[in-house]
Order: sequence, then structure tokens, then C-alpha cells
Amino acid sequence: MVENKNNEQTLNNETIEESTEEAVFAEEVNPSEETEEETPVEKDELQVAQEKIQELEAKIEEMDNRYLRLQADFDNSRRRAKLDMEAAQKYRVQSIAGNLVEALDNLERATKIEADNEQTKSLLQGLEMVHKGIVDALSKEGIEPISSVGEEFDPHLHQAVMQVQDENFGSNIVVEEFQKGYLLKDRVIRPAMVKVNE
Repeated sequence: MVENKNNEQTLNNETIEESTEEAVFAEEVNPSEETEEETPVEKDELQVAQEKIQELEAKIEEMDNRYLRLQADFDNSRRRAKLDMEAAQKYRVQSIAGNLVEALDNLERATKIEADNEQTKSLLQGLEMVHKGIVDALSKEGIEPISSVGEEFDPHLHQAVMQVQDENFGSNIVVEEFQKGYLLKDRVIRPAMVKVNE
């Protein structure tokens, strides 16, 4: 009886193994049975979802571009404001410099008169000291006279009011200066009025 049970159990094990092998073989022969084809409704939903994704990606790209443009505009504005502030600081004395240059011209004319007595000489010395003080103050602020006589004519620095033919000077050389010109650092406050050799 025990032997019969063992035989039955062996037969059952062999039957289970055979049915398992058949099932594996059936899976290998028909693997497409498990995959189901998408229905038309699922295809439409998938297409709608993909279109929505593309639309959202386009919006994200547009927002990124807008952000980058705004960032660039902000950087440019900040840079311009900084340059404007630096220029305002650098050329802060320009408005008053124009008026001082006119007063300096008058002082120079006054110091060129001839002194015929001691009182006039002492007055001229005082004027020369005032002139030197103004020139020094302007120089500290970056205001310098434009050198002209013997220099080549530069339309940015000189204003030609006369032309002459002088063999002692080369062509396009400043021969004489009628009125001094002044620079504030690298900006012309007033061009020099000059006579130029042809």
C-alpha cells in the first residue's frame, strides 16, 4: 500500500512536470497572445496626451526665452545705469568748467597788459596768483588746456578760423592759437581756435 502511494505520487509528479513543460512550450510558440492591441479610444487618448505634452513643452521653452530676454534687459539696464553714474561722477564739473574757462580767458588778457608803475605791477602779480590758483584747481578736477601750436590740426580738438601758407611749418600744422581750448579728462569742453598752415 505504501508502495502504491509512492507510485501514484511519482506519476503525479511526472504529470505535473509534463504539463509544466507543455505550458512553457505553449508560451514560447504563442507569445503574442498576452499582448493586447490598443483600441482606437486608447490611441486617441494617447495622441491627445502627446499633443498636450508638446504644447506644454513649447510653453516652457517660450517662458525660458522670455526669462532669458528679461534677464538680459535687466543686466543691460543695470550696466547702463552704472555707466551713467560713472559718467556723471567723472564729468560732474563740466557745467561749471565752461563758465570758469571764460573767466580764465579774461584773467589771461588782464595779465598781458604792460605795467608802468609799482601799483600796477603788484596788481598784475595778484592777478597772476589768482590765475595760477584757478588753473591748479581746474587741473585737480581733470581740466587741462589743449596744446595747439606746432601740433597737427585735429578737428576734434581744434577749430580752424584761418589758413596760411608758411614755409616754417609743415602741412596741416597749427601755426597760431587765438583762444585756448580745454579738455575735461577725455571730453572737449571747448575746442581751441587756431590758425592752420595749408
